Amino acid sequence: MTALIKTVGFAALALVIAGPATAQEIAAPKRPSLEVLERIIETRTPQTRVETPDHDRITARRIDIVDADGTIRMTLSGATPPPIIDGVQYKRAFNVAGLILYDDKGSERGGFGTADIEGGMAVLALDHPAMDAVGWRVSPDGSISFVFNQAPPLVREPGLGGALVPGVETPTRMRLSLAADGAPAVELSDRNDQPRLRLTVTEEGFGAIQFLNAQGQVIHTLAPEADLQS
Repeated sequence: MTALIKTVGFAALALVIAGPATAQEIAAPKRPSLEVLERIIETRTPQTRVETPDHDRITARRIDIVDADGTIRMTLSGATPPPIIDGVQYKRAFNVAGLILYDDKGSERGGFGTADIEGGMAVLALDHPAMDAVGWRVSPDGSISFVFNQAPPLVREPGLGGALVPGVETPTRMRLSLAADGAPAVELSDRNDQPRLRLTVTEEGFGAIQFLNAQGQVIHTLAPEADLQS
């Protein structure tokens, strides 16, 4: 639940790319700059361990669950701590009350809760190492979305001691959504984050498959029931 939403857009790059290098130069992914990262850092030394676990540590605002060596692996709180990514803690865009999950290094890897925005929002996410992988969102207007984000390259920032950079640009490849007016849709997108195939139900109630071009325009629609009635 890396900030529960794709982190804002973030000088040397160190890409971790699996497999042998190719002759063709690999374009660097779009990522936040060190200056942007510095502005949203909460602290470079976040609390990720409890040296002496207090088995009675239950407070009105926060409960921490730790593993055998004291690393915090789960936090339940009315004001969840800002997200920790590879040893750096970044500011959260808005307060979230709920449960946060951490890996064995203390980095946030998911969670669920309610976001304190106008009207309230329910959220759930599971994370790649430095950004959301999948995420549910129930918005104040009644719309619902479930997205699957492609894993971005792992980029490290020398200016942050080699820590992973959050917010590296990556496409949302699948999206399931229900609009506030009840219109359902399943979308598959290309590597440029453009929807290219959409499964939906038209306003007339006909099931339809829409094919879109790179500009987002519908270029062909398959709606057999509608064709039968035309």
